[in-house]
Amino acid sequence: MTIRVLIADDQAMVRQGFTVLLNAEPGIEVIGQAVDGREAVSKVAELDPDVVLMDIRMPELGGIEATRRITRAPGATVKVLVLTTFDLDEYVYEALRAGASGFLLKDASASQLAEAVRVVAAGDALLSPNITRRLITEFSRTAGAPRTPLKERVGDLTERETEVLNLIAQGLSNAEIASRLVVAEQTVKTHVSRILVKLGLRDRTQAAVFAYETGLIRPTGY
Repeated sequence: MTIRVLIADDQAMVRQGFTVLLNAEPGIEVIGQAVDGREAVSKVAELDPDVVLMDIRMPELGGIEATRRITRAPGATVKVLVLTTFDLDEYVYEALRAGASGFLLKDASASQLAEAVRVVAAGDALLSPNITRRLITEFSRTAGAPRTPLKERVGDLTERETEVLNLIAQGLSNAEIASRLVVAEQTVKTHVSRILVKLGLRDRTQAAVFAYETGLIRPTGY
């Protein structure tokens, strides 16, 4: 199936460049562009893309609030991939809180861009695990004490599911988790799916954020 992409960025060269790069990739199609967050929200409702490439700093409505509105809309399934200039941009932390599934540096290569879109669309792996893990750790330091309602929801998980969630939060892929637990990769995929359903989460990135917010995982330095 073709992955339908919407690009939201106030710089025309960025929008056009990413459009050319992505349309040259098999199985990916750019179906629209937006010049600011407000237009992005509108076009998501109109075009129903699978993935939105979302710049953070835009006029009218910024990328963080646009991400929040898009991901929290009733029945929303679209994944948001945040575009940033710096790998530890403070605004990326807020974007994750708002519901973004991952982030990508604007100087990424064509192959990295395409892979990022595919990964986020599939929802089956953390994007850029090393950087994302470090980012989530830093984000969790500013999140305050674990929120009780979230902490209570961890109790819905089985012991094995809690263990898998712990490993997801450490940035491990399904294959790495399977190797660590000495089980089949398909078994891990089943656990991950059940975790997302039980916790009402969209993808692995949100599961990792949840694990830190609840205090299930305590931040460590990288």
